[in-house]
Amino acid sequence: MPERNLDFDSFVDRRGTDSLKFDHATRRGKPEGLLSFWVADMDFKTSSYVQDAIRETAEHGIYGYTEPKERYFAAVADWMKTRFDFEPREESLVVTPGVVFALAQCVRAFTAPGDSVLIQQPVYYPFSEVVLDNNRRLVSSDLVLGDDGRYQIDFDDFERKIVDFNVKLFLLCSPHNPGGRVWTRGELERLGSICLAHDVFVVSDEIHNDVVFSGKHTVFETISPEFAARCATCTSASKTFNIAGLQVANIFVSDRNLRLAFKREIAASGYSQPNAVGLAATRAAYEHGEEWRAAALRYLERNLDFAVDYVNNEIPNATTTRNEGTYLLWINLRKTGLSDDELERLVVDDARLWLDGGRMFGAAGRGFQRVNFACPRSYLAQGLERLRDAIVNASVSRK
Repeated sequence: MPERNLDFDSFVDRRGTDSLKFDHATRRGKPEGLLSFWVADMDFKTSSYVQDAIRETAEHGIYGYTEPKERYFAAVADWMKTRFDFEPREESLVVTPGVVFALAQCVRAFTAPGDSVLIQQPVYYPFSEVVLDNNRRLVSSDLVLGDDGRYQIDFDDFERKIVDFNVKLFLLCSPHNPGGRVWTRGELERLGSICLAHDVFVVSDEIHNDVVFSGKHTVFETISPEFAARCATCTSASKTFNIAGLQVANIFVSDRNLRLAFKREIAASGYSQPNAVGLAATRAAYEHGEEWRAAALRYLERNLDFAVDYVNNEIPNATTTRNEGTYLLWINLRKTGLSDDELERLVVDDARLWLDGGRMFGAAGRGFQRVNFACPRSYLAQGLERLRDAIVNASVSRK
């Protein structure tokens, strides 16, 4: 059966479906009618094979407690081996309702209240939330923005922060959201060696692993057995196949004792069996979804090229760097001279857009806006045109 959902240009109206992205503006303090580019899901229909699997599950008519069996693991493991040369053992897999949930449980399982947890800001904002909400101390070794707009790691600062704050756990974002970096094997090896030397447990969020435009994604734990023994690898089909609402993530913890500690925290949260529909969708995606994934990635790359060219050549005082990975464009608006509050008003009130303001990613993100470009190109163009017009008008009014 051929893949049917390869039309990425047609706009699918998500309004009226209780979509977080489109139907909750007023609940989130925004006016109605904004063009929405914030939360990281796609505006594309998922693979038709995934739809068929969901339909088959729905038609069965009984939606009782469900757990994955051998076929599910085989689908996940084959995907990981084929694309990343990662060969997890079946016993290492723990299915959770999401990667952020897993991050929080790792914080609870591998640190104690008051312990220091390291992140690299600007970074996906739940990283700081799962640390602070669990009464741990948040420490950031901020990424360094180069003259070329590309983020780099300050390894000396990274190690100094670990020593100075007695860091117990490091939350790694790989590929990086919102900076768009696909960390090289060398960069990851150096980070891991520092963590190993200071007995820091690594939780590697690799949810964007399939959305890579340049470079190659390296699964952190494949670098060495020593890394694998001191880390948790967090993955999901949710970003790749646009099934985040089905609430399934695949977490790999190789060390048995650490895995048991992780599972105890999950049990303490009250969570047990996964979402039955999500399991069916994930398995179908990994068994049959490659044609859709490849086509979606090609479309996303053309969107990326269009957006980078438009921002750098059409929007005054705005710059961006071509992503190596993720479908989240990180736009630098610091040259506008606007404060974060002024930028927010310009984006919302003047441009009539819903974006993710940079300051929510930490102080290092101030002056930036994050734009989700996983949408039809005509919709993306409309949003960028609105941003351009608002900035042009603001520049004129300030003269």
